[in-house]
Amino acid sequence: MRHLIFILCICFSATTSASNTLPVIKDTTINILFIGNSLTYTNDLPKLVKWYAKTKGIKIKTRMVALPNYALKDHWNDGNIQQLIATGKYDYVIIQQGPSSQQEGRDMLITYGKKFATLCSKYDAKLAYFMVWPSLQYHHTQDAVIQNYHDAATINNAIILPVSMTWKEYHNSNNSNDYYGPDGFHPSLKGSKAAAATIVSHLF
Repeated sequence: MRHLIFILCICFSATTSASNTLPVIKDTTINILFIGNSLTYTNDLPKLVKWYAKTKGIKIKTRMVALPNYALKDHWNDGNIQQLIATGKYDYVIIQQGPSSQQEGRDMLITYGKKFATLCSKYDAKLAYFMVWPSLQYHHTQDAVIQNYHDAATINNAIILPVSMTWKEYHNSNNSNDYYGPDGFHPSLKGSKAAAATIVSHLF
């Protein structure tokens, strides 16, 4: 009888302990930092990315640091981005500058992209390049834009988000420029939505 009481006490103690242990719920929100210029903040691209991801059952939180006419070099020299990445809270860091079809732009994509890639690696974030598009005036440079962004991402072991390729395919298939806004450079809302869809599909 004494042995039976002892066993029952052990079972009751184990059951009580297990019932008092709450399950650990892991936060599945993905944090993304956008770094760029007006091609990112026009139509609030991060907000569109967040919305499109939600339709795919993906929960994300975004932060944007985008200033007019800024290149990666400008963001790096400001020093603010380094502090944000160093918090360790971002899963992805998406970088973007102008079309960069010329050698100077290509060099910045590669050189400063490497700086960002090294910092991201240190703080467990994955770097991604948001491949933009040329203006309508310089539409003939689109292949160079695509090549330079692709090369920079490959060299720096980063994800490529080939938005310019999406725009090119759309233009060739529809013979339409309605992804562009009135100034022939910044995106229309339709163009930004296409960019958001491309970003989500290639990130996840």
